Amino acid sequence: MSSEISVKICGLTAPDHVRAAVEAGARYLGFNFFPKSPRYVSAVQAAELMQSVPVGVAKVALVVNESNEVLDQITETAPFDMLQLHGGESIERVSEIKSRYGLPVMKVIGVADAEDLDAIDAFSDVADQILIDAKPPKNAVLPGGNGLAFDWRLMAGRKYWRKPWMLAGGLTPDNVAEAIRTTGARQVDVASGVESAPGIKDEALISAFIDATR
Repeated sequence: MSSEISVKICGLTAPDHVRAAVEAGARYLGFNFFPKSPRYVSAVQAAELMQSVPVGVAKVALVVNESNEVLDQITETAPFDMLQLHGGESIERVSEIKSRYGLPVMKVIGVADAEDLDAIDAFSDVADQILIDAKPPKNAVLPGGNGLAFDWRLMAGRKYWRKPWMLAGGLTPDNVAEAIRTTGARQVDVASGVESAPGIKDEALISAFIDATR
């Protein structure tokens, strides 16, 4: 693997885990504002967790179909660098959020089959980055962080899109190198794959995951 791979550790809830992610070399840190998630934090909690994050490590707010009222509260409370839209937001809504908050926007695209990849081109018109994740099962409570992977072979030969993109979905220290080789990803995202229990990050797994991308 190459040191050019950028890693996002998502769903951080504890200061020790934030520090471990930074020390291991994560380029992005994700904070989850979806109330049903075991990784949920409030805006005040996120602001506290972000205090020691050095310049150059991007702080990302993960939201799901949120209102402007909630987004106002999040962005006014904590100094985020990017908004990650993980719901069913339309192209118009993505554009509206980007304009309203003046922050880069990462739109999540759920993939189960080849047809789902078409949305990447559509949202590339408005989003600054695309996160390609496994589509959640029907009736799933969580839109992501379910520990599920999609068939990475769907992306073989399709690694070039107009905007930077990140691979997510069921990644672990054991399979991330294979995922990178198969898809050509230069950025990867992990949440459940570095946890000892839902919402509880494991510092050794964080280090092992990032090491496996190099």
